[in-house]
Amino acid sequence: MVKSMTGYGRAKKTLSNRDITVEVRSVNNRYLDCTVKLPRAYIFAEDAIKGRVQKAISRGKVDVFVTIDSTGADEEVVVVNEGLARSYLEALRKLYEIDGGNYLRKQSYAADLARIPDVLTVTKAEEDLESVGADICEVLDEALASYNRMRATEGQKLAEDIGGRLTTIETLTGKVEERSPETVREYREKLTTRMQEVLQSTTIDESRILTEAAIYADKVAVDEETVRLRSHVSQLRDMLLSDEPMGRKMDFLIQEVNRESNTIGSKCNDVAIARDVVALKAEVEKIREQVQNIE
Repeated sequence: MVKSMTGYGRAKKTLSNRDITVEVRSVNNRYLDCTVKLPRAYIFAEDAIKGRVQKAISRGKVDVFVTIDSTGADEEVVVVNEGLARSYLEALRKLYEIDGGNYLRKQSYAADLARIPDVLTVTKAEEDLESVGADICEVLDEALASYNRMRATEGQKLAEDIGGRLTTIETLTGKVEERSPETVREYREKLTTRMQEVLQSTTIDESRILTEAAIYADKVAVDEETVRLRSHVSQLRDMLLSDEPMGRKMDFLIQEVNRESNTIGSKCNDVAIARDVVALKAEVEKIREQVQNIE
């Protein structure tokens, strides 16, 4: 199935008390160019994200935006500054000795220490990076699925449009094939008329006429070109049905179709064929523009 290089997908999910949102968008590009934008605290997941994107997309300018609200996942832990606590404890013991134990005997050292600044600090617990990365990739996969569905829908429209234009090219090629022998017959008649006018005689060397007509027929013969052109069109139709990315191959093949069209136009010195060739090349150009959008 043909896929467009242009698409958008979005997914949002709450995992491990984190609200994770992933957006994927892309535009045309000759090769795959992936840019990932993450909160600084989660930059470690960038390589994993790019790896997933490379498996799902073969080319295009792809931007991945990840936003994470981890407020609900923040776990706080109380940390004891043991060095500072021991210093304060030693100081309290000295005060106890000075006081003779009259007041401090009733007090709890732990309670006193807890009230002293910087002895106890509250910090966030370290996150399990592997688990967080897996959660981000899970949401990314859903965003990519949505993104690919949109690309497939757009690709189907492109395939239908290209298929219709290929049919037009086949019709025009048939008209060229039908008209080409007529140009040889008309050339022979014109040549006979000219020779009669020049020689002022109705007695014409028929063998000479046949020879000239044969030379002309060989010069304007487009059988090889139309056969190749039909072959290219058939291959393009097969590519439209392929599940593999075919954009580059189609781009190359449409150049070959254009080359055959140019050759036919240069060979055939006939108004009717020239008109059909112009229409044919117009269809080829429209297909070429559409192919630029295909992955």
